[in-house]
Amino acid sequence: MAEPRFLVVRNDEEQYSIWSADRDLPAGWHDTGFAGTREECLSHIDTVWTDMRPRSVREAHS
Repeated sequence: MAEPRFLVVRNDEEQYSIWSADRDLPAGWHDTGFAGTREECLSHIDTVWTDMRPRSVREAHS
């Protein structure tokens, strides 16, 4: 049996999550173009999401 595939998704506040590749994306979330196993997706998020603050908070403090 094949391992489930996931997408790395991001919302307008630039917060990341993973989402099952066989389901429609929830409102407000966008595909980042990265897909893989759960572990691969979580590892990718660890690499790219270096500032956990929502975009609106980052912009308010810059």
